Amino acid sequence: MPFSDFYGNSDAVGHLRDMLARNRFPQAVILAGPAGSGKYTLALMLAKAMNCPAPVTANGLPDFCGKCSNCVRIAQAEDLEARFAEAVEARDGLRETDKKDTRLFVQTHPDVLVIPPDPPQMMIKVDQVRRVIETIYYRPGEAKERVYIFTDSAFMKEAANSLLKVLEEPPEFATIFLLTENAGELLPTIRSRSMIVTLNALPAEQVEQYLATTRPEWDLKQSALLARLSEGAIGRARSFDLPAYTAARSHALAILSSALRAGDHSELFKITETYRAGAEGRDKTEKLLRAIYSLLQDLTFLNSGTPELIRNTDIQPELKKLAESADFAWISLASDRLAEVERGMRRNLLRSLSLDAFAVALERG
Repeated sequence: MPFSDFYGNSDAVGHLRDMLARNRFPQAVILAGPAGSGKYTLALMLAKAMNCPAPVTANGLPDFCGKCSNCVRIAQAEDLEARFAEAVEARDGLRETDKKDTRLFVQTHPDVLVIPPDPPQMMIKVDQVRRVIETIYYRPGEAKERVYIFTDSAFMKEAANSLLKVLEEPPEFATIFLLTENAGELLPTIRSRSMIVTLNALPAEQVEQYLATTRPEWDLKQSALLARLSEGAIGRARSFDLPAYTAARSHALAILSSALRAGDHSELFKITETYRAGAEGRDKTEKLLRAIYSLLQDLTFLNSGTPELIRNTDIQPELKKLAESADFAWISLASDRLAEVERGMRRNLLRSLSLDAFAVALERG
C-alpha cells in the first residue's frame, strides 16, 4: 500500500514526505485527528519510507517499495487490533508474578516499536516509556531509523514526564510518533517539543464517493448513513459494523427514552441486565456508550436548529420526539453522567448497575 493509496489529507501527507525528501524530518511528530482518520496507517507508512533500502519516487516525493524485508516486517503490524490481542493473550499466559511486571508492546521489526495503551486502565504506563528510554539511544540494527509509535495520548502522569525527558534530547537516528484525537490532551511541554500534523475529517460527500468504489455491496442510503456516522474518517467508514451499531443504538434509544420518561423502568432493566463483565461485556458497553454520545450530539443539533448536521439520519422521527423533552441542560447533564459511566468502567464497576444509575439520575419528573 503506497502513499498514493492513503485517501484524503493530501496536503498533510505531502508535507511529511517533502520533509523526508529534504532530510528535515523532526524527531517527534504528533499526528492528531479523529479515530479512523489514518494516523496509525500513516505512521507505519512513514516508518517504511524511512527504512526502505530500495525506496522509490512518486511525483517527486519518496515512497517505499513494500517488498523488502523491512517493509514486509513493518507491515505485519498494520492489523493493530490483532497484534494487540496477541500481546494480551501472551501476557495472560504468563505466571501471575510475571504478569504484573509485563507491559504490552507490538513489535514485528526489531527497530520499530508500537506502544499501545496497557489494559485494564488502557493508558500508557511508565514501564512502557522506560522500555523506549532503554532502547532509543542504541543505533538501529537492521534499519536506518528507530521508530516508536505511541498509539494513544492517554499517558499516566509519570509516563508523560518520563517521555518528556527523551524528547528534550532525542538521538538523531530515532523518530517518535504520538497519535491522538486531540493534541490538547498531551502536556504542553510535549507539544512544544514536537511537530503537530493534523489529519482533518473529510466531507461526507467525499466519504460517500470512497465507499461507492470500495464497498459496492452497500446501497446509496447505507453509504450516505455510514459517511455521516463515520464523521469523515475513512478508516472508520471502511470497517464500520452497521448491524452492531444499530443494535447498540436501539438500546441507547431505549435508555434515553426511559431517562426522559419517569416511572416504569422494566424495559430499561431488561436491557442493562445484558451488559455483563468480561472482555465481551466491555466491548458491548463501549459500543453502547458511543451510540449514546452520537444520539446526544444529534439532539444538540436539533435543539440548536441545525437538523442538517444530524448523523443518525435514518431515525430522525425518533430523535425529534426525544428532542421535545431533551433541552440543552438535560443533554449537558447526560454527557456528564455518561463520562461517569466511562470512568466506572475503568474501575471495573458493575456495568448494568452503572447504566441503571445513569438513566435514573436523568429522570424528568
